[in-house]
Amino acid sequence: MTQNTDNTQSIQNTENTENTRAAAARTTLVTGGTGKTGRRVAARLTERGLPVRIASRGSEIPFVWERPETWDDALDGVGAVYISYYPDLAFPGAAETVGAFAERAVAKGVRRLVLLSGRGEEGALISEGKVRDSGADVTVVRASWFNQNFNEGFFLEPVLAGELALPTGDAVEPFVDVDDIADVAVAALTDDRHIGRTYELSGPRLIGFAEIATELSKATGREITYVPVALEDYRDVLVSVGAPAEFADLFELINDGRNAHLVHGVEEALGRKPKDFTDFAADVARTGVWQP
Repeated sequence: MTQNTDNTQSIQNTENTENTRAAAARTTLVTGGTGKTGRRVAARLTERGLPVRIASRGSEIPFVWERPETWDDALDGVGAVYISYYPDLAFPGAAETVGAFAERAVAKGVRRLVLLSGRGEEGALISEGKVRDSGADVTVVRASWFNQNFNEGFFLEPVLAGELALPTGDAVEPFVDVDDIADVAVAALTDDRHIGRTYELSGPRLIGFAEIATELSKATGREITYVPVALEDYRDVLVSVGAPAEFADLFELINDGRNAHLVHGVEEALGRKPKDFTDFAADVARTGVWQP
């Protein structure tokens, strides 16, 4: 029995070494490489000594989703791609664009695609199918809403103002930490064991916005309140600040309860628990970003 165990361990070690060598031999293109998930994925790959190319409008080789003529230069010499589509896979036209990009990537020699997707989004499911149809080795990472929306995204200004006025009622969401998403994405980009898998990611508990306001108040030492507003009123606010009105539709993913349950992709992919919102809030509060 000991000999068999040793042999199995030896085979696993050999496979892991081969996986690492294969990953090291290819450049990984990170789309959205300056965004919340992309910059973390790029940093983790770089820390491992793996070649990375950032893809964004302002990168050395410009990459623009709406301009397919920018894709080829970004894909030259690339073997793997982390796909993070902006503004959202659920938006009109996203599936066609992402599908065309995946086909072009495969035609340029890319073998591995890791797609960041959203839980419960019908449009995102179509995009996932398009990417799988490309013929690449695909891993899909379906994430809940991000903790980092409160310090790096569209909830930051309301937190600084002390009032979360949002169209979410009493709904709850299992917010997931972006660092967990990045860790899963990097595992999928560098280890063959994740090929063909779909990982649904959430945090360790359901949390509503009133509770979030309480958590943020404790972490910051300031009073932060939650005020429910009507969806159409919120849509008008988005338009007034120049944000896509379609962002308001994403709140339906919370309000109808389709994602109001925990999933376990972090544990499945990484063998550990996801980060809790309380720990996230404490870590961010120490940076001072929530102090007006």
